[in-house]
Order: sequence, then structure tokens, then C-alpha cells
Amino acid sequence: MAAQRNPREVRIIGIGTGSPAHVTGQAIDALRECDVFLVADKGEVKDELVAVRRLICEAFLDEGTFRIVTVTDPERGPDAHRDRAAYRTGVDAWHAARAERYAEIIDGLPAGETVGFLVWGDPAFYDSTIRIVDAVAQRLPLRVRVTAGLSAIQVLAAEHGIVLNGIGQPVHITTGRRLVDEWSPALGTVVVMLDASLRCRELVERAPDLTIHWGAYLGLPQQVLRAGRLADVIDEIVGVRARLRQEHGWVMDTYALTPASPLDAQDAGVAVLVGDHGE
Repeated sequence: MAAQRNPREVRIIGIGTGSPAHVTGQAIDALRECDVFLVADKGEVKDELVAVRRLICEAFLDEGTFRIVTVTDPERGPDAHRDRAAYRTGVDAWHAARAERYAEIIDGLPAGETVGFLVWGDPAFYDSTIRIVDAVAQRLPLRVRVTAGLSAIQVLAAEHGIVLNGIGQPVHITTGRRLVDEWSPALGTVVVMLDASLRCRELVERAPDLTIHWGAYLGLPQQVLRAGRLADVIDEIVGVRARLRQEHGWVMDTYALTPASPLDAQDAGVAVLVGDHGE
């Protein structure tokens, strides 16, 4: 009978939205426990995302104490043109392919090495890493610990100097894909993730007086912010986003929509939706 292997130690670490200043003391301790970091390689246009992760490691770890292994990310279909069922099927297949690649690499690492995953923002908000590592754990024995990070939701609010929830009211989190069907003034402020199409444009006729607070590359040197009445500034935001994506090859953005009446916002609470990095 083959000897049972000891579980591989894995750390899933939220690193904030790009700035080393976002990395918490707890996250630094977790970084220092890792021997090798697995980072998804999404192609040349997103090399900067790998580079930022490398810079964060170099900021807190001694040279020669860690390795970064890039893993070619599986192809993912055109989500914007899929219905809800096809979208879920496509994401599930993408997650399974990722898990298979990570499992192969982790299985080949020297015994005793601790593996780290550097998660943009916080692992709990619209990120697939925990799910994928859970799938890897179906193939290999793992012992996993998760460290929270500063999310784009928090950074957006701080950079604009706004409060997301009404007093004693809930925060609702959803995606750009669901925004138009779900939006109602009763939701109060709505913050939006995974919205590469800026579908808030479709709300202009229904609610032109919504206030939008928008931010791209939050926490990075190229951060861009815009705010104003939705009907007045949405065309500018669409143009700025397109220009930034062309310049950098990628963009992560988040926005909040607040009803015109402060009393309505206070009574109804907040909904949150966020950028285009995908799950």
C-alpha cells in the first residue's frame, strides 16, 4: 500500500488592487510562508498584472526566498454574448481547466514547499481562486488558508470619499450582467463589478439623475476617477474606458450608482456590482 502524502500547504492571499500599500500585515506574513507563487498568465496584454504581483513579492520578500511560476490561462469564451446558462457552463469549464493545470504543477513541486496564490483585491469578491483550489483539493491533499485583502469595492469608496450603505441598511452585491434586470430605486446605492460593457448606460432613460462614482485601475499609478450625474458623464466614462483599454490592453473598473434623493438612498440601502477581470 502506497504511503499517504502529507497535505500540501496552500495560501490564498488577498493583495489589494495593485499598490504595495494595500497589502496588510497578515498578508505579508502569509507571503513569507510561501516558497512558490502560481500566477495565471493571461497573455502579453495583461503582463502588467503579473509584473505587479512580482513587485509586491519583491517589496516584502528577500531575494532568492521565493519563485513565481506563471501558468498559461485556459481560453475563455465571449461571455458578453452568452445567455445566463451558457455563461455558467463556460465558466465551469474554464475553472475545471484551470484546476487541472494547477494540480499538475503542484503535484510536481518538491515535497514541503508551500504554494501561494496572489489574489487581486479580496478572495471573497468575484474571484475564482478559492473555488479552483477546492477543485485541486479533490485531486491532491491540500491544507488551505485564506487571507483577506482590500477589495476594489472598499478602494472605490475611499478614493471618492463616499459611504456605500444607508444607516443600518444592507449592501447588495451583483454584476453588470444582472444590473439592468435587477435595478430599482428601492435598492439604493448600487456598486457594480464585472461590467465590461458599462451597462449602466441602459439606465439613463429610466434614471438620468443617478449619480455615478467610477474608478479604473484603483490603487495603481494609472488610477482614473470620474463622478457626476449619470446622464451627464456616462459618455465620457465610456470613452475614457475604451481609451484606457486600448493603451494598456486591459482594464479593471468599478462603479457605484446612487439615487438622486439622499433620503431614498438612506432608506433603501446599497447594491454593489464590479470591473472586467472575470471570476
